[in-house]
Amino acid sequence: MGCAREKREALERIMVKGRGVLACESRGRAEAEEPCSVRTCFQRDIDRITYCKSFRRLKHKTQVFLQPEGDHYRTRLTHTMEVTRLARTVARALEVNEDLTEAIALGHDLGHTPFGHAGERALRDIHPGGFRHYEQSLRVVDVLERGGRGLNLCYETRMGILNHTHGAPDDTEEATIVRYADRIAYINHDLDDAMRAGILRTEDVPADIREALGDRNSQRINTIITDLIANSADGEIKLSPPMTEIYDKFHTFMYEAVYYNPVAKGEESKVKGILGGIYDYYVRNPDKLPEEYRMLAERDGLERAVCDYVAGMTDSYAMETYGRLFIPMSWTVK
Repeated sequence: MGCAREKREALERIMVKGRGVLACESRGRAEAEEPCSVRTCFQRDIDRITYCKSFRRLKHKTQVFLQPEGDHYRTRLTHTMEVTRLARTVARALEVNEDLTEAIALGHDLGHTPFGHAGERALRDIHPGGFRHYEQSLRVVDVLERGGRGLNLCYETRMGILNHTHGAPDDTEEATIVRYADRIAYINHDLDDAMRAGILRTEDVPADIREALGDRNSQRINTIITDLIANSADGEIKLSPPMTEIYDKFHTFMYEAVYYNPVAKGEESKVKGILGGIYDYYVRNPDKLPEEYRMLAERDGLERAVCDYVAGMTDSYAMETYGRLFIPMSWTVK
């Protein structure tokens, strides 16, 4: 009957239709490995991402609201889990590879900076080579994890992570599904968080968006995901034209009302100063870098290694580091 992996691969031939990627037909890893007797190659990718340090740090990285007061705001980790669940739902409905879809979704934001997109914009200005979180996510899995050895993921997982923001002509169906799931998840849960923060009320959302999608987070997501599945069953992964129009209006509204809202982003002006100060300190004092980043600097250059170190920080660790480096100990008056 074969090992557990072979049984799963045989089952995939039934469950995954022609448009999906079979694990047994993966283009493989940069460094060849013996197959696992239990897991397919994409299941191994899921496990490697889930157990890596960068994944654990996502729980302390901001999604949109910097240092929110409350336990129910999204972080990069909860965003990642919501994207993963949406993506697997769509993958199952469209009969493509759920495991590959999950692996891409779990790894897509590993390269995000502290302080959300404010941190990404800051590092883009600070680092001479610029900064794009999707490229950093690939660098995390290829280079930075496991002491510089990387996770040695499958080609399809790596390319799905790299192209999750803008897509590529040769995207797999699984990668395209993750890109849609990411966009659907973030505008909906960011609206939910904006309402929780008191920045928006339900009635602030334009009437045509509410009429088309509903007033509750679950209604909105279900409406969009159902449309995506119904319009992708026999061809290209896509929303219907009416849903595309509503989604675009929703997206524009979120940028105007939330992402560039001075209340929601009131702390962003400080982010560049914090990350820029840390970055400059370690460029001027490379001997103070952790050992693994000093070794990385020898191979890839000092500023690249410092950028990797800063990008990998959590919000709280960046604040702690900045305080330790630049804020003097207060005088004790006796």
